[in-house]
Amino acid sequence: MSLLEVSLLLAVLSCSLVTGFIFTYAVVVMPGLSKLNDRDFLRSFQVTDGIIQNNQPLFMLTWLGSIISVITTLIISAMNKDSEYALIIIAVCVLFLLGVQGLTISIHIPLNNHVQKIDLDNSDEVVIKKERTNFENKWNFYNKIRTLISFSVTCSFLIILIIR
Repeated sequence: MSLLEVSLLLAVLSCSLVTGFIFTYAVVVMPGLSKLNDRDFLRSFQVTDGIIQNNQPLFMLTWLGSIISVITTLIISAMNKDSEYALIIIAVCVLFLLGVQGLTISIHIPLNNHVQKIDLDNSDEVVIKKERTNFENKWNFYNKIRTLISFSVTCSFLIILIIR
């Protein structure tokens, strides 16, 4: 097995786990939380996201592992740019880094951090409703996009690995 095949295999595994995580948020977690009233919705998200923000080890290993495996695959492909699939692999890697990680860094993390700072015990219902609306719609919209991108990247890596 070549170094590229090993890196692709690790990228498939780690990206599949990331896809599963954000897919679960898209189809189970956020729809479930949406059934709660505004205060409970925000509190539940604070608690759930707090686990991630406290660097839960398996989550961090999975999330950072996907970044490392994709960057490694990108570098190996760039070093072998004459390879038949090098440009496609590089494009898929960039898509993951920008479309999944980029959205996470530019959209989701700032939204999550903002929600973490809301003092739910000392905020009135009007403020809480506004906070939820501003958070929930944007977070869900961009999570659906990164879920689709992550799924597409995982499928692309898998297809390349199989046909290679």
